[in-house]
Amino acid sequence: QVQLVESGGGLVQAGGSLRLSCAASGRTFSSYAMGWFRQVPGREREFVAAVRASRGTTDYANSVKGRFTISRDNAKNTVYLQMNSLKPEDTAVYYCAAGPNPGAGIIDYWGQGTQVTVSS
Repeated sequence: QVQLVESGGGLVQAGGSLRLSCAASGRTFSSYAMGWFRQVPGREREFVAAVRASRGTTDYANSVKGRFTISRDNAKNTVYLQMNSLKPEDTAVYYCAAGPNPGAGIIDYWGQGTQVTVSS
């Protein structure tokens, strides 16, 4: 079993930055690919970014490419999402995910989510 706990959400003005963190406990963190997803009420949860277990290869949704950066620190069992140049349309609940291939929707574990609100 893996437990994922997100933090770092909040309210920020458009153009600002936030860094989300996801702390993992339980099974071996370094063996999992990690991802971030987001969801707004009435819409499906959508992929934001992922980082592979080995080599740290990253992947991003087109809507955040160039603005968001995903990274992982295996020594701290933590994955991060640095969000820059935030837009009101980035407002959502952001979820951390762990699994064989989060970018392809193959996910074993989810966090509880953290709210990000971007004001115009």
